[in-house]
Amino acid sequence: MTKLRVAMVCPYSWGTPGGVQNHVLGLAGWLTARGHLVEVFAPGHPDPATLVRHGLGADQFVSAGWAVPVPYNGSVAKINFGPRTHRRVRQWLNGGDFDVLHLHEPITPSAAVLALWSAGTVPVVATFHTATPRSRTMHLARRVLRGSVARIDAGIAVSQTARRVVVDHLARDADIIPNGIRHDHLRGGDGPRSPLQMVYLGRLNEPRKGLDVLLRAWPEIRRRHPGAELLLAGAGQRRLPPGCRALGVVSDQVRTELLTGADLFIAPHRGRESFGLVVAEAMAAGAHVVAADIPAFVDVLSDERGIQHGELFAAGDALALVEAVTRAVDGSSDASRARAREVARRYDWGVVGPQILGVYEQARSASGVPAQPPSGVPAQPPSGVPLRSDQTLPVAEIATLAQ
Repeated sequence: MTKLRVAMVCPYSWGTPGGVQNHVLGLAGWLTARGHLVEVFAPGHPDPATLVRHGLGADQFVSAGWAVPVPYNGSVAKINFGPRTHRRVRQWLNGGDFDVLHLHEPITPSAAVLALWSAGTVPVVATFHTATPRSRTMHLARRVLRGSVARIDAGIAVSQTARRVVVDHLARDADIIPNGIRHDHLRGGDGPRSPLQMVYLGRLNEPRKGLDVLLRAWPEIRRRHPGAELLLAGAGQRRLPPGCRALGVVSDQVRTELLTGADLFIAPHRGRESFGLVVAEAMAAGAHVVAADIPAFVDVLSDERGIQHGELFAAGDALALVEAVTRAVDGSSDASRARAREVARRYDWGVVGPQILGVYEQARSASGVPAQPPSGVPAQPPSGVPLRSDQTLPVAEIATLAQ
């Protein structure tokens, strides 16, 4: 097998946990373990302990500098964009002699689109993680980034939902390859505990994550299951009812321990999720999953016959969540957890990784014309607009695209 030099760009800061960052770490670790040479360009610096867990070295990461928070896809993403970042990514790519450039979320106003403009003759693969059917960013991208999008030699969408966004907004197609997990690093649960332990992972003050739905349901859940405990891990603060404990932002290791120690994993999200990465991880860890019936979660919980390996409830419906928890508690067994764990194996990097390598080879066979920054989307701020320290285009300029 040919050993590749892979340049990978993550637009989001390592300082904020997220599915794209986890996907990049997992893919970089899998490729490295197979002898490929991988370097990652992203804002901030990854946690050294997390790198060790993925078999990665600090020398495989190049920082894009500090990031600023920008509203994006119903959340707040920490990204950077501007002349200094552009210089850094251009110097990095020019000095790397890479075989493939793999961009994640290439249409965000971030290091990813700057890398696309600086790609030169390197074959470009782009992974689209976004699940926003009415995305303003994607709509603008079709109009003002048409030449840049054409420079992408091969596209990947992490789900059918993400693919539909690419087709509708960018008028091109993408191979569907899901996010990956480290299946064998997640052990199965040991059966229900008393009292029950339930886990929620996600930002506490982000409406699309649906924590408000779970908290409305919680008093009745606890009435039906006395002593049940809900552990919440994620950034943000809010008042919590009895029986709930906020852990704040946790390390990669603690996150894994929470999943493997959970009786039930609750995913009450309202939407805008392109793939249920943490749902797949919870299944692999042996937790019984209770999830909102958004397409991303339905897909992950369904096997090839369409059988669900978890409990679904109508998104946003607190009473339906209560009933789903009750069904999960009554129906949970060693056999049901084992079946769900086996279904989650299809997301292991040993399955997903080779598919991505196949796309790399497609891109190398179809390399296109170098992209240039399009008119109307500046790679540097307008004259007279000051930059703050390291940064980037001012937040107001970035938000014009990111809303």
